[in-house]
Amino acid sequence: MSSSNDRVVIFDTTLRDGEQCPGASMTFEEKLEVAELLDEMGVDIIEAGFPIASNGDFESVAEVARRAKNAVVAGLARAIPADIARAGEAVKHAQRPRIHTFVSTSPIHLEHQMRKTQEQVLEIITATVTQARNLVDNVEWSAMDATRTPIEYLVRCVDTAIKAGATTINLPDTVGYATPAEYEAMFRAVRERVPGADKVIFSAHCHDDLGLAVANSLAALAGGARQIECTINGLGERAGNAALEEVVMAIKTRGDVLPYKTGIESTMLVRASKIISAVTSFPVQYNKAIVGRNAFAHESGIHQDGMLKNNTTYEIMTPESVGVSKTSLVMGKHSGRAAFRDKLKALGYELGENALNDAFTRFKDLADRKKVVYDEDIEALVDQEIAVAHDRIKLVSLSVIAGTRGPQRATMKLEVDGHVVTEESEGNGPVDATFNCIKAIVPHPAKLALYQVHAVTEGTDAQAEVSVRLEEDGKAVTARGSDPDTLVASAQAYITALNKLLVKRQSMNAQSQPAAE
Repeated sequence: MSSSNDRVVIFDTTLRDGEQCPGASMTFEEKLEVAELLDEMGVDIIEAGFPIASNGDFESVAEVARRAKNAVVAGLARAIPADIARAGEAVKHAQRPRIHTFVSTSPIHLEHQMRKTQEQVLEIITATVTQARNLVDNVEWSAMDATRTPIEYLVRCVDTAIKAGATTINLPDTVGYATPAEYEAMFRAVRERVPGADKVIFSAHCHDDLGLAVANSLAALAGGARQIECTINGLGERAGNAALEEVVMAIKTRGDVLPYKTGIESTMLVRASKIISAVTSFPVQYNKAIVGRNAFAHESGIHQDGMLKNNTTYEIMTPESVGVSKTSLVMGKHSGRAAFRDKLKALGYELGENALNDAFTRFKDLADRKKVVYDEDIEALVDQEIAVAHDRIKLVSLSVIAGTRGPQRATMKLEVDGHVVTEESEGNGPVDATFNCIKAIVPHPAKLALYQVHAVTEGTDAQAEVSVRLEEDGKAVTARGSDPDTLVASAQAYITALNKLLVKRQSMNAQSQPAAE
């Protein structure tokens, strides 16, 4: 039988730690869309951002706090009074607000980053946790780099935080250094040695530098943790965070050795993965566990034979349990708007009427050009439609002359802030000529840091999906474009990335302006 102690709290930090991943920043509207999804799918705590980081971050955290219906909304704060005050202001309108404050505890951090003594850090913990607790009843305290902190000092820090009023204690593997046995033992030791440990919730926050984030998070449960901090698709700094979908399905699938439960609606996992991939333009690897395109695909003859006889021979969970539709080849040029809307809903998309009309028009055009329209084709098409919905720069037309007789030449029309501009450029190949056209119409100093092409589906008429990363002033943005014509897809990806850079510039310029008196 289950008990309240079996319940694992899911703390999602996609909007905070996930967004810190280079190139993965989201717009205000995108953050609200993601937060609404997380709230709907049963996430217990949404870490909505780092309010002191910028006015934009503050506003997005505040708006998520106002809109959240079920989830606790947390704002992150360093162990600095101004940070904590700002976080408290941002989350105050939430039905269930939380301030999450952290300070480094490891010797390497104290010596090289904090430049504080152990005693000074203990004083900081007391002062800042007390301040946070005076603002909200729900305070989480984190020991940054806990896994490289001597256990004796870690115990003192945790004891201090609990006495100051912390209700959740997070012991993160900040640099992805721990192994599962070590991480479990750390939680067990701290909980055994700290008075009052049974009165608070212990939390795991793991990074994937050694590919152990999910394994470590699950090991922490055995050590007594009952909160796991994670992100959709494992998004996050460096190698990323523990992937929410993997944590949830591991618990759901292996109840025999993981006797816990979460409140997550697992049938929404694939939808969440696709939305995060679309808004961040970070593609999900094909063989990614749970949500990857090949997670429920079987090509080996032996595997196919087994699946035909009984799907449990090679599948430990059903596709439907994570929101994957069995249907694949049901759409074509004769499909109507109602069928298209139903297909989008089955794939996890809900578009407004205007966006639906635009996507349907593109679908009919694609269906005329392809013999068979796969689910993946529709997903790529809609992701592209979402990406360009509010862009300042839009592709009107493109024609390219290529082949063995150079030079390659591109002629392009772009709509820039409502005005159509035409340009013709040469290049070292058709893609270079295409990108030179864009740079001629919209001059910019950004550097092309990544250009990747892959086919969305099989066959010579498959859609190409192109990923482009642009870097400017230390900031990186990634975008994708899809079209049966690789050059059109390339132009779309580059233009989408450029639009993201323009949004970043506007945001930075707005923040640099003095406030009105």
